[in-house]
Amino acid sequence: MKARKIDHICIAVKNLKQACKIYEDLLGLELAGEYEAPSEQIRVARYYLGEVALELMESMSPEGDVAKFIRRKGEGVFLISYRVDDVAAGLEELKNRGANLIDTEPRQLMGNRYAFIMPPHETCGVLTEIVDGEYDPSQ
Repeated sequence: MKARKIDHICIAVKNLKQACKIYEDLLGLELAGEYEAPSEQIRVARYYLGEVALELMESMSPEGDVAKFIRRKGEGVFLISYRVDDVAAGLEELKNRGANLIDTEPRQLMGNRYAFIMPPHETCGVLTEIVDGEYDPSQ
């Protein structure tokens, strides 16, 4: 498996509306879209800087992963997602190499297949995701 590029970076925030205002006012970012992903318990605002997306993520539940992250570490970089050719093949390769995988099968959201590959303490403190497919907010 080879990462081809960074697909998106996610920042965990307490208040999505306030965070959007900061990023839009200070950096001039233009909102590309917003969505909710109940399966991940998140509300997301998505921006693009060239080909890389920046997602601000607010938890929909106190028990969601983003809420737990904020309680432990405060707001900040939650994950980096790398585009690969085939998520399922990447997971299989990592499994065969003895990786301690979080996901053993791809998940699906917004037209993408994705998987969290290893616990953050094994990837220098950053949750790492691999993704394939094309982002489609209608799916």
